[in-house]
This record gives sequence, C-alpha cells and structure tokens, in this order.
Amino acid sequence: LVLAILDTAGGEVARVEAPFTLAAGAATEVTQSLTVDAPAFWSPATPVLYTLRTTVLDATGRAVDGTDTPFGIREIVYDADRGFLLNGDRVKMLGVNLHHDGGPVGAAVPEAVWERRLILLKQMGVNAIRTAHNPPAPEFLDLCDRLGLLVMDEAFDEWTHGKVEYGYHRYFAEWADRDLVDFIRRDRNHPSVVLWSLGNEIGEQHAAGGDTVLRALRDIAHREDPTRPVTTGNDHIYADDGATTVEFMQLLDVVGYNYVDRWHERRELYATADRHAHPDWKFIGTESGSVWGTRGEYSLGSDPERVQPSYTAGMIRAEQLWRFVALNDWFAGDFMWTGIDYLGEAFWPRKNSTSGVLDLVGFPDDGYFFYQSRWTEAPMVHLLPHWNWPGREDQLVPVLAYTNCDAVELSLNGRFLGEKRLEFPRQGTSGGWNSYERPQVFPTTADLHLSWDVPYEPGLLRAVGKRGGEVVAIAEVRTAGPAASLRLSVDRAGIRAGERDVAHVRVEIVDAAGVVVPGANDLVRFTVDGPARLLAVGNGDPTDHSSYQDPERHAFHGLLLAMIQSTDEAGTVTVTAHAEGLAPASIAITVVPGEGATRLP
Repeated sequence: LVLAILDTAGGEVARVEAPFTLAAGAATEVTQSLTVDAPAFWSPATPVLYTLRTTVLDATGRAVDGTDTPFGIREIVYDADRGFLLNGDRVKMLGVNLHHDGGPVGAAVPEAVWERRLILLKQMGVNAIRTAHNPPAPEFLDLCDRLGLLVMDEAFDEWTHGKVEYGYHRYFAEWADRDLVDFIRRDRNHPSVVLWSLGNEIGEQHAAGGDTVLRALRDIAHREDPTRPVTTGNDHIYADDGATTVEFMQLLDVVGYNYVDRWHERRELYATADRHAHPDWKFIGTESGSVWGTRGEYSLGSDPERVQPSYTAGMIRAEQLWRFVALNDWFAGDFMWTGIDYLGEAFWPRKNSTSGVLDLVGFPDDGYFFYQSRWTEAPMVHLLPHWNWPGREDQLVPVLAYTNCDAVELSLNGRFLGEKRLEFPRQGTSGGWNSYERPQVFPTTADLHLSWDVPYEPGLLRAVGKRGGEVVAIAEVRTAGPAASLRLSVDRAGIRAGERDVAHVRVEIVDAAGVVVPGANDLVRFTVDGPARLLAVGNGDPTDHSSYQDPERHAFHGLLLAMIQSTDEAGTVTVTAHAEGLAPASIAITVVPGEGATRLP
C-alpha cells in the first residue's frame, strides 16, 4: 500500500509504503501516518487543498487499484469565551441556510448552477453554509472545499416525532444509526465541514426522553469523528408550550438557536441570559430571520396577512440581531434563513419561499446588499427603491442606502439632498480623560442603513460613499423610459462538452438609454442554435406557475434568466431572445471539449 500526499501543484510532500498480505476475497485495515512539513492551512480566505493518492501494488509492483482523496489541513476550536477559532484565529461565522433545490432545475442541480450561487453568496460576504435540513450532494461539499465555505452539515429533520405523515420518523428507529454512520464517513474528509448538526427543530428537544435519543446519536458522531462537535437547531428555547430542556441542551457540544430572538425578553437580550446561566456552554445561531421581501417589489405599508413589513422597516430585526452577533465574541456566528429562495413552504398563490436574499434564479434583492454592507470590506453603496413612481410627483418617497462607508451624500438631478453617516461599532475617544476628537463627527443614525425622504421627480438619484472624506463608491438609480430592447449577458463565455455544463444568460429589458425598466414583464422567447439545450428559464416571480422548461416566460421586474446546458459536442452556441415590440438580442457561448460526463444531471 502506497500513500502519497500531493500539493496543489501536484508535487509530492509526504509518502509512506506499507507491505501487507491479503487473501483472495478477504478484507483488511491498514493504518498509516504521514507528516506534512510547514503545511498551507485551509480557510475561507485560502482554501488550499491537498490530495491523498492511495495506490495498491501487487507482489510484482504493478498498480492494481487506487484512488485520490482531496483534503485540507486546518484546526478548529469552539471556545466558550472566544467563539469559533480556525487555525488559531477567531472567525465569526457569517452564515446562510440553504435548501437542496436549484430553483428552476429542481433537486437535480448541475454543479455549475451551485457554483454560480455559492460565488454570489461569497461576494455578499458569506463564509458559512448550513445544509438545511439533510445531507447535501457530495459535489456540493466539493465546491465548498474549493471555494472556501465553512459548512454545518445537517443529518435529520425528524427523529421519532414526525412533522409530516410520511417523514423520516417512519424509518428512524430502523435506519438512523446506519444513516448517521454512512453520512459522517462520507463527509468527514471535507475540510469545509466544521460542525455536525444532528437535527433541525426536533420534537424531542422538549419531550421526555429526548435527551436519551440525542445522547445515542451524539455518541455515534463522536465515535465516527472525534474531531468535530455536534449541535442541533433548537426552536423551542423558552417556548410557553414546552421549552427545550436543559438536559437536552447540555448534551450538545455547541448549543444551536433557531430564532434566538423569538421568545419574550429574548427579542432584546437574545442568548445573554443563557450565557450568564451556563458560562461553559458554546453558542451558535443555527437559524435566524433575514431581510424578507420579493425582488423589485416595494410597499410603503405592511401586509397584515403575510406579516411582511414595508421596505423601510424590513431590515430592522436583522440589523438588531447582527449587532448582537457582531459584538459578542462568545456567540460563534449566525446562519440566516435563507441565502436563496427555495421551492415549496409557501402560501398560494406563491410556489416558493421568498425568505432568500437571492431570488429563485439567483438575482439579488435589496437584503443581499444589507449583508454585504456588514460582511465585506470593499467599499460599497446600494440604493433603493427604483425611481419609477408615476403619479407620485412631489410626494415623499423614502430612499434607503446600505453601505460600509463612513458617509453617503445623496443628490437628485444634481441637487444635494444631504450627507448622512453611520458608525458600527461606535468607537470611543482615545487619549486622556479630557480628550476628544476635533472636530467631532457624529453619526446621523443608530440604524445600520441610511434614509432620506425625497420628493419624487423623475431623473437620477446618486449616492456617493466616502471614507476619510474620499469618494470610494457610487450608486445610481435612474428613472426608466418605455421598454425598447433586450440586453443579454452571460456568467461564463465558455462551457465544457460532455459534462452537462451550464451557462446562465441574464436577460434585461431596457429603455432606449439602456436603463433596466423595473416594471417590465414582457413575454420573452428563447432559441438556442448549436451544441447546447435550453435547460430552464426562470424569473424569480414566486407567483409564476408556468413550466421552467417552456422556451418562453414573462420577465419579472425587468429581469429573466435562461440556463443553457452543453451536449456532448463542442462548438459555438448562439442564444437569442425575442419579445414583441422590443429589439431582440443574441449572445454567443463557446463549448469546448470536456473530459466526460459528470455525476450531476
């Protein structure tokens, strides 16, 4: 048996050989240790992967079997006072929950679809994913390894207490132990996996004997992988109709909170009372509400039936939670619900949840930019809402900005509307007891967004972000005229043949000046010429029930997405979009020879 560790360049950095004898039809276990000198550590910023090459040689030295296993080298520690430590450094988990579906492609998600989605989330500042609420596809974890995303790997959504008639509770007694073992053995070589979740909102958390079930599952996890802790997502903490028991929570290596601000005074205090009562516990937010909304839709009033606030207030709860998470080192991080809209769990006529900050096809809504303003350092400003409000001339329209700049100046058609500032976390004065900044500069809000009330007139809204008095970011929103044409762009100019690879074509309905028309819902039809097929078409509209396989679909607030999948042949593909009364548009995609079929559809 020959074991060799290869670095990213393919160079051998460690090697060991172990002779063994094996009879025909028999099995044996061989254990070896290898040492890598001065290894490069895996992290979200530097997702360095090594490869363990395992080769079996026969008595003549001929290779008769072998496999390559990618892995990363990193150290994780959960500390009751410092939170989550990665390679010795404290890292706050900036997480999102993700369901398994890929929107218009359903549950059979091509790897390129997940890659685009995960990259969009990383650009928002995400560094962690919770696989809600079941084991993910192995290719999903491969992507997290390569892209540098921490993973809370979740096994179950039910134990013995069922949530639906035909759920996993029907099979738990017979299959749970074996499924958990297989799950952990499959995923434990992924450096991205830093925490096992044994269940989500499990009924046993507040039931007699629930701690006994948890103990059995926890012991299996510890036996199969002593290097990672376990948690569960608990949603009944201090619920009046049956609180999560202390006996249950104290068995967890890391105590997971679903909606930590749900109960009574916890809306303001979050987990601080439990921190004082159990200073040795380790805490993490396994699921919390996001900035809810539907891309492109703006209301100045709340919807009492959907409990959906106006766009001027929908971020307040998320802002308050983020203050708590950011300022308390002992709270390891939080996983927002959800990173992306997902199929199901909606009320008619909606067919999908709208809890994501990316819609069902991966277009960002405004909430995306709130998290980007808190979770990234590169200067940014985002303005909302759109600036097409016919009939509201001279009426006040609230204008909001998300930013990580010190200050933002707003203007309308060149007229200065004022500078506003935010600072989080606030910094005190340095120096002696009587020292203070000269001149003192005060923030204009304690919120994590800026706002102006602007009398509406058509034209150009312009936000200028500053740091230290220097302009570092600009955002503009223009009034759009009548729809005039289609505009196409693609995320990848080249895809691979024979691997069911996917390119995403973005369709924008624009006016004569190239401004996206926010109210446009024209019917767009697609044709694909060349060695590729139209895999799916989506628009992010939760109430659109037309088939994703249809070659035509209405735009939603001026946008549409077409997914183009390669066939087994190489060549040039031309994608053309048509809409009645609008100038058509085409875009070319190159299909290059690939290495063969992938496992994902």
